Amino acid sequence: MNPSTVDKIANAVLYEGYILYPYRASSRKNRQRFTFGRVYPRAYSEAQSGAEPFSMQTECLLQSRGTTTALEVRVRFLHPMTRTIGLLSAPAPELPAEIDPGRFSFVPELRIGDKLYQAWQEAVEREIRSSPQVLHSLANRALSMPFHFLSSQTFDPIRDRQSQVIGAIVRRQQSLQGTIHIAAHPLAGEVFKIRVTIENHTPVTAPDLDQPEEVLMRTLASTHTILQSDGGDFFSLVDPPQSQAEASATCSNIGTWPVLVGEKEKSGAATMLSSPIILYDYPEIASESPGEFFDATEIDEILALRVLTMTDQEKWEMSQLDEHAREILHRTEGLPEEDFWKMHGAIRGSKFSGEDFYNPNTRLESVTVLGTDLKVGHRVRIRPQGRADIMDLALEGKIAVIESIEQDAENRVHLALVLEEDPGKDLGMLRQPGHRFFYGSHEVEPLIGNP
Repeated sequence: MNPSTVDKIANAVLYEGYILYPYRASSRKNRQRFTFGRVYPRAYSEAQSGAEPFSMQTECLLQSRGTTTALEVRVRFLHPMTRTIGLLSAPAPELPAEIDPGRFSFVPELRIGDKLYQAWQEAVEREIRSSPQVLHSLANRALSMPFHFLSSQTFDPIRDRQSQVIGAIVRRQQSLQGTIHIAAHPLAGEVFKIRVTIENHTPVTAPDLDQPEEVLMRTLASTHTILQSDGGDFFSLVDPPQSQAEASATCSNIGTWPVLVGEKEKSGAATMLSSPIILYDYPEIASESPGEFFDATEIDEILALRVLTMTDQEKWEMSQLDEHAREILHRTEGLPEEDFWKMHGAIRGSKFSGEDFYNPNTRLESVTVLGTDLKVGHRVRIRPQGRADIMDLALEGKIAVIESIEQDAENRVHLALVLEEDPGKDLGMLRQPGHRFFYGSHEVEPLIGNP
């Protein structure tokens, strides 16, 4: 099993929604973050009558292939860290060794020359890993793993153009504590039901229960679990074998969903990722993706083009936010043209590809529509039928030129059309993507006066 394959998917889950386009603190989108996989403090959950969870539970099935079959569990999450900008009442040569935060007046942002200092919510990656646990031993005695991450507060000086300290970047983290429970319940045929429960027991004072930011500071964000077996095979819960269908149905997953991960052909079923984002078995990062955009619900090509169309002022603000935003900006601005073509689209998992579906051998010379013989080069008016999606609405009534007449593998006739008003019409006639539209012969109206 290739750990990098698993970690790529896990990291995409960990940072999903960390920062969204337009990748600036001033964007309303980025004021409510870390929305996936939250495990709240128990005191807050109880104050909300259980509406917000203080635990996350994963259950799945693992078949042992011997008495030494072992299970290793990794729990990962983001530990929120508040970044604020504090100003001193008067400049000083240096920050004092012992500084009282009460000496600062806090502002949303501060600009000095070409630097912009902004308040922001950062995060630190956390991981708790169990040692390999022999399944048969784990079935006799469940494992409990307490964890505790300390609070912290740091001050990085902000200097003016005269190198005097006028303020500080204040980074603050609250302590986090909780427990991970790992259990294995034996079923028939050397199959075990694995249960991993994550609980957040971080204390919260009564006044802080009404402060959303203080609650978030004590919350496990983007929480997910990676389960790996040495000498065992997990069963898919998405598509379990018939022999395990009944047992799979009894698995109770709360706030998360486990799927098989890794390289299917090489690693088999030795690893599961239990994610707060529902995935399919063996998810993959598209090979055409140039890097992380923190928004897997969007299209990389669209996000890259949007970044490039930002104004210089917007790009500058984005570059000042944090290292993640800067990396997106610098990578996108340096993308070669061929990478944009790769992002434009790809067909996978189809028995037909490109020219195979519309085989050149099945191109027709003509087709009869409403009593008129239509050929390549003839003009038609587009009349979409039945689908009424956004492109159909946009193209309704448009005049187009027939670039080719295709017959697919099911003997249906389709017309490849290029809009007459398209400035890139020549690209369409060269069969370039994005400039041709396919419609059935019943979805066009011949125009009088065709050659």
